[in-house]
Amino acid sequence: MFQQDLHIDGEWRSGSTGRRYPVIDPADSTEIATFAVASEADCVAAIRAADRALPEWTATPPRDRSEILRRCFEIMQEEEERLAEIIVRENGKAYVDALTEARYAREFFRWFAEEAVRIRGDFRLSPSGDKRITIVQQGIGVSVLITPWNFPAAMATRKIAPALAAGCTVVLKPASETPLTAAYVIDVMVRAGTPPGVVNLVVPQPAGPGVQAMLRHPSVRKLSFTGSTEVGRTLLKEAADYVISSSMELGGNAPFIVLPGADIAETVSGAMVAKMRNGGSACTAANRFYVHVSLIEEFTERLAEEMGRITMGPGLTPTNSLGALVSVKERDKVAALVDRAIEEGAHVRLGGSPSESGAFFPPTILTNIRHGSHITTNEIFGPVVTLIPFDEVESAIEMANDTIYGLIAYVYGPHNEAMTTALRIESGMVGVNRALLSDPAASFGGVKQSGLGREGGFGGIKEFLEEKYVGSAL
Repeated sequence: MFQQDLHIDGEWRSGSTGRRYPVIDPADSTEIATFAVASEADCVAAIRAADRALPEWTATPPRDRSEILRRCFEIMQEEEERLAEIIVRENGKAYVDALTEARYAREFFRWFAEEAVRIRGDFRLSPSGDKRITIVQQGIGVSVLITPWNFPAAMATRKIAPALAAGCTVVLKPASETPLTAAYVIDVMVRAGTPPGVVNLVVPQPAGPGVQAMLRHPSVRKLSFTGSTEVGRTLLKEAADYVISSSMELGGNAPFIVLPGADIAETVSGAMVAKMRNGGSACTAANRFYVHVSLIEEFTERLAEEMGRITMGPGLTPTNSLGALVSVKERDKVAALVDRAIEEGAHVRLGGSPSESGAFFPPTILTNIRHGSHITTNEIFGPVVTLIPFDEVESAIEMANDTIYGLIAYVYGPHNEAMTTALRIESGMVGVNRALLSDPAASFGGVKQSGLGREGGFGGIKEFLEEKYVGSAL
């Protein structure tokens, strides 16, 4: 069921180290596969393969690149259940979330298959009338793509698809917790007809030296990273030494503001999606719930009722809507945040304690939370709600903006008031009476320390393009 090797220059390889490491099912801690470990030499070999493949791939007609991406979409459409099972087995999430991700992931292939043939330039006469100005957009070159474990398929396709559409070649470095999903995506691309060297896969352990070796190679012109702000800072410093163009989709700490007059039923429904999608393991997950004092009691009660109905257990069991976190280590990180919040005075309205076996953490609601406390300044990445009441909308906006992050925010309330509030939130994305914003056709990205650049939408392909000015005589 699982492809377990590196992919370099069109070949599946066991790697020069001869080492393999266990891939663990977080629901029961069983070993489901052993994946090949890439050495620094393997990482450099992948970059060289991408560099050799670059001229021919860049010269490939956009329509041909488009057709390959379209075939990737079609294969993933046919095999969505297979992909969903792979995701559940190594990531732990509930099957319904995995199937949703499988469908979301393939849409990036379809969207950028369409964008591949719509790369625009510019042609005009100079204002002085002495030359013609031609601007062409060309692929930036060999790209290193680094993806996280929480959406192992979607984060890979969201980077690979625009890169290939632009005419770039790539080396993918997935999270070590979820290499099987990445290998599946690469296998799909091979079967769709992607030429050797255009897509490569490496999983170095530890990751740092292998990634450094790639970024220091003179052929690398682009780094696209999704992950924590802390790691993003380190990679930006490394990329700066070699002036590598960098796109960063980093951490979030999303506020969810409930304005006076909000429809409670609609708001609670939205809160369930904003918090519990992917079990809370999403950079877009709502972390801080600021609720007007006139609604806090009813909102808390109804949210507790809804979260209390969630069934938690192994993701492949269809009746379970909340699976495991990706590892016991991640479970314990969430537990530590909750424990510290309780020490600082938080009250547990629901849940609060991790499972004794498996990487499970139950739906949890914490009240009596102080804005600025430890749990409100850290990304939770788990199914934990923190509730903070407010009297004045102005104070809610100030608290929402009081963070180094600015990826996404949510505002629920009467439309005009919600829109006015949304425009004042320091965030790259805002959901107004809507809790699910992610869409391959929409621009995704943050402000402040939540990132640089955008993925998806019309701007996603631009991250992998460079302008070239050609001036010609009349």
